[in-house]
Amino acid sequence: MDLSLSDEQKQLQEAAERFVRDKYAFDARRKIAATERGWLPENWAQFAELGWLGMAFSEEDGGYGGGPIETMIVMEQFGKGLVLEPFLPTVVLGGGMIARAGSAAQKEALLAPMIEGKKQFAFAWLERQSRYNLADVSLKATKEGTGWSLSGHKGVVYNAASADEIIVLARTGGSAREPKGLTLFVVDAKAKGLSRRDYPTQDALRASELTFDKVSVGADAVLGKVDEAFPVVEEAVDRAIVALCAEATGCMDAINAGTLEYIKTRKQFGVPIGKFQVLQHRMVDCFTNAQEARSMTLMASLKIDDKDPTVRAKAASGAKVQIGKSGKFCGQSAVQMHGGMGVTDEMAVSHYFKRLTMIDLMFGNQQHHLTRYSNLAMAA
Repeated sequence: MDLSLSDEQKQLQEAAERFVRDKYAFDARRKIAATERGWLPENWAQFAELGWLGMAFSEEDGGYGGGPIETMIVMEQFGKGLVLEPFLPTVVLGGGMIARAGSAAQKEALLAPMIEGKKQFAFAWLERQSRYNLADVSLKATKEGTGWSLSGHKGVVYNAASADEIIVLARTGGSAREPKGLTLFVVDAKAKGLSRRDYPTQDALRASELTFDKVSVGADAVLGKVDEAFPVVEEAVDRAIVALCAEATGCMDAINAGTLEYIKTRKQFGVPIGKFQVLQHRMVDCFTNAQEARSMTLMASLKIDDKDPTVRAKAASGAKVQIGKSGKFCGQSAVQMHGGMGVTDEMAVSHYFKRLTMIDLMFGNQQHHLTRYSNLAMAA
């Protein structure tokens, strides 16, 4: 199997590398993170201009006919720069669900302006009791005339403060934790009855707690079929997991490179500490872990378009397990080799470590996905 990139994919990789090099030096990122939004509109406009917001969508949906490999290429470079723009919640999650389940009218009203950089999304699925169970949803949507009324709470909603529309997973039938009976709704971020509490996350992104108090939406707000949203959500989240894995490989490359440079210059007993064999061995282990993570991410990116949902789910969970393991090893090793200052805000290594830790927790940690993979394998 030829796993080399095509000429177009190499150009995409070079463009993403150039963006990160020009716009995301460490000090520049800290300034962006300190702004009210936590990201820059001019960077988002550049994403649209470069075609990154539409690269993974079909030409029929107004995109450029790319796929998971293109997403992997860009996300890996985003990981190297710890890019803060809301690509994952808007493009991978929001855009992905609209492309999969949206009507022609919804795609025209939502997907087209998103690709142009004029609309952003947030995905509200997590609740206080949910942990990592996508089906554990208690926010209720009840019929109200021809439309619906939404009441309940959602937590850790990334990009809600900047989103134009919030895609909400609500229960319209069935019992608690039952996959059947879930429905997706597209809700205006400024809808009456929707309140928001914003906060920065540990890795400098922006998230919100949302409260829905009888938020009214029309029948046209339903994304896909009533009571049948779970397969759409599960596929979108698996794709988001693979994209996160690609971002994590970029983080690991950057944290390993920074640590290698540090041990080459930091002296102890009159010699660089990189001369000590035990640290050389540790750097080899870091490199090996990063390569294992990259291989699993590539495998998952190649399989995430498979028609069999079990194949997709196993690929995503398998990669997430390896990312959790490798990210933890590389992050902890980097902090240890930097000494106590490895956890300080002034050191780039601490920011990569925070992001790797948060990636491990998003959509299920290492143990969760190991259990999921095991259950899928036994059921096959």
